[in-house]
Amino acid sequence: MPDGDVGTSRPAASYEPGAATVAACAGCATQLAPSLLACPSCGTLVHAAELTRLAAVAEEADRRGDLPAAAAAWRDALELLPAAAPQHAAVATRLDDVTRRIDAAPRVRPSAATTDGSWLKRGWGAISAAVVVLLSKAKLLLLGLTKAKTLFSMLAFVGVYFQLYGWPLAAGFVASIYIHEMGHVAALARYGIRAGAPMFIPGLGAFVRLKQAPLNAREDARVGLAGPEWGLGAAAGALVVFLITGIPVWGAIAGLGAYLNLFNLLPVWQLDGARGFRALSRPQRWTAAGATALAGLLASQPLLYVVAAVGGYRAWRSREETADGRAFVTYLVLVVSLTAIVAATASVARR
Repeated sequence: MPDGDVGTSRPAASYEPGAATVAACAGCATQLAPSLLACPSCGTLVHAAELTRLAAVAEEADRRGDLPAAAAAWRDALELLPAAAPQHAAVATRLDDVTRRIDAAPRVRPSAATTDGSWLKRGWGAISAAVVVLLSKAKLLLLGLTKAKTLFSMLAFVGVYFQLYGWPLAAGFVASIYIHEMGHVAALARYGIRAGAPMFIPGLGAFVRLKQAPLNAREDARVGLAGPEWGLGAAAGALVVFLITGIPVWGAIAGLGAYLNLFNLLPVWQLDGARGFRALSRPQRWTAAGATALAGLLASQPLLYVVAAVGGYRAWRSREETADGRAFVTYLVLVVSLTAIVAATASVARR
């Protein structure tokens, strides 16, 4: 995700080579290069008309309750504004407000049955809401498979691991990674951030290429930790199947998927843990590192010592003022839950 140049230039990733000049300034008729966002002579915004349109789209989407569409429109508008322009700060504030309301909004609106009537009706309403959530996630997972690059790279990935572990474990491992990546995709869509489809690299893993950067550490943490959250769901599902059927490959899939997601919680480089740590204060980072070390001690998992050590180093070097309680709790829950699955599957494998 290349950063935009300071001043009036469009971010490098958005630059499209073409003619030396593409238009004249509406304010002073100066010829403008394609990368400019504001006239260097009079300061007139190059994309004023498009900015007006995007603002109208965002406000209309907000009025009808489509917060992801509103966020997407404000985010597109932000890319057309110079970082130093007063409008940039105003649009960033509007975008931040929308994404905070997205965080606060329930994933599924409660129906009358969940708020009124007998406990039986409320129970059926809760079950209905859960079914809606599961179906929406299933629809997103199937939609991801319609992307040719995702599907073919997945097949190549399966081919590599098929040679090593056989097709059941290879397919389950790839499915775990795919569900992890689609967690990122779901969060990106929720915040209106444009991104490519998941791509698999045989022998290494998978990634989702962002076409827009998150606005702040809070958004980045939500998107980063969404992958391990969905990965935890996949590992837990495989564990349940294993406990019901006793088929060893399901236990292997659960343990391998949980271990993979634990590794991704390392707060280093571009891993998901690093993105989660960006939204934590120094005390939160120390607490996360200590809890991770304790989990490693209780579960005898050396990987967690590494996670804790890196987390402690990040806490020691921290100068962050951000203290995102939700990211903090999510990180701790992921460490504990994933460690429990790894430990459970490892104990069964030793029998």
